[in-house]
Amino acid sequence: MYYLSKELFFPPVSEADEEGILAIGGDLGTERLQLAYKSGVFPWFNEGEPILWWSPDPRMVLFLDELIVSKSMRNILNRNIFKVTFNQNFKDVISNCQKIKRDGQNGTWISNEMIDAYCNLHEMGVAKSVEVWQDEVLVGGLYGIDLGHVFCGESMFSKVSNASKVAFIALVEYLRNNNYKLLDCQVYNPHLESLGCCEIDRAAFMSILKNE
Repeated sequence: MYYLSKELFFPPVSEADEEGILAIGGDLGTERLQLAYKSGVFPWFNEGEPILWWSPDPRMVLFLDELIVSKSMRNILNRNIFKVTFNQNFKDVISNCQKIKRDGQNGTWISNEMIDAYCNLHEMGVAKSVEVWQDEVLVGGLYGIDLGHVFCGESMFSKVSNASKVAFIALVEYLRNNNYKLLDCQVYNPHLESLGCCEIDRAAFMSILKNE
């Protein structure tokens, strides 16, 4: 386990333990966060605990052409029930991701400190959001870090059925149209798998991230 100091540094991701934890400590400053994502690392920890930095193996990703849109979902999209915007209400999106109740989870890892840190990145044009509206009300969305060729998804929320899926599909279409290589989804969950995401070796992920 690496303990980070004020120095802007991350050890090689190959040094992560079996769970994927690479380092502990440091801060959530904009420079460190940007270095983390460019290095294949992300923060994930509970409020009140030390900052944990992760680089799991395998890594959950979406190759953009592998997106699965069900027939029922296509019908919803064709009905124009929802309106989608980009980067219009970043703070509201991340705040809703913090507050939304999730099955099997008590509380959230998105602390107020995390919100402040990612809002700072948003002001720099690094953190971005997708908003989904129904009758002028924000009902879903997602946010993440934009590296230019890879988008690192962080969290999404939905207040009505399918709203987060609409955000996800809209993001993938944007990334595909702008020649991104990958959507990073970090760790496995069955919902992401149903949308076409898959696990790949960390080494393969890092090769794409480094444009090798």
